[in-house]
Amino acid sequence: MISVVIPLLNESNLVDRLLIETFSNLNAIGESFEVVCVDDGSTDSTLSHLLHFREKNSELKIVSLSRNFGLQAALTAGLDYAKGDYVIIMDGDFQDPPELIPVLFDKIKKTDSDIVTAVRDQRNEKFTRKIYTNIFHHIFSKISESEQVVNAGNFCIVNKKAHQAILRFTERNRYVPGLRNFIGFKHDFILFDRPDRLKGKAKMSRRKLFSLAADAIYSFSKWPIKACLYFGLFGIFIFLGAIVYTLVSKFAGYAPIGWSSTFLAVSFFGSIQLTFLGLIGEYIYRIFKEVQNRPVYFIKEIYE
Repeated sequence: MISVVIPLLNESNLVDRLLIETFSNLNAIGESFEVVCVDDGSTDSTLSHLLHFREKNSELKIVSLSRNFGLQAALTAGLDYAKGDYVIIMDGDFQDPPELIPVLFDKIKKTDSDIVTAVRDQRNEKFTRKIYTNIFHHIFSKISESEQVVNAGNFCIVNKKAHQAILRFTERNRYVPGLRNFIGFKHDFILFDRPDRLKGKAKMSRRKLFSLAADAIYSFSKWPIKACLYFGLFGIFIFLGAIVYTLVSKFAGYAPIGWSSTFLAVSFFGSIQLTFLGLIGEYIYRIFKEVQNRPVYFIKEIYE
């Protein structure tokens, strides 16, 4: 059986078309399937549209969360309740085209892969959004401790083995593409041109995107804390150089006068210390969230 996990937040204006095209492409494959839609605390009529569609399509499973927990939590809920031998993860805004579902399934069957990821060859989005998204993917792929795929989002298909491996993660601050790459296994790819949203506004605001990027970097890279060490060592060398310069200038009789050099030195080291404290605070906050061990999401109701 094939399971398709789709997180949704206030997508009432396109959810009907999304489900129609998703079911059409799944029926074309000829295998039994289920579609797991996770309503991530929508405040519009998204849930009503899902329930109405389900009246004639019993393959639709609806997981309604008690409030908005965020995209990564909604994906986690969908993965927890997906029962298929193959699980497809896709966004609910039509930027992950449903017509690629048969392509992903055919690829994972023919290549005997554990994971097949859809990689964005072109992005038909706003210029500024493409810029900082591309910057994040390139930086993350360079500093991550595990191999990462540039320009790959949530859209993928995994087999039972990879699905069960992803479910073993218990962390609270999640980045599903990072978890997918971290587990290893045989990984293959397809290329596609990512379209812009069909209707409505993007639910991932700039602030949420930067927050997700921070979660990804803190979770899968040690470079933020290593940067503190390198900057600290750099500051020590500057300090030692300043001591040598001061002693030489003192004995040579041209010691600097005034307060400007002292002010610059204090400002430099003070700003570095404050930056490091903020960075360490981010790690302490994430440790605190993990120690709390709160559930990633709460379910209001399941329709199946």
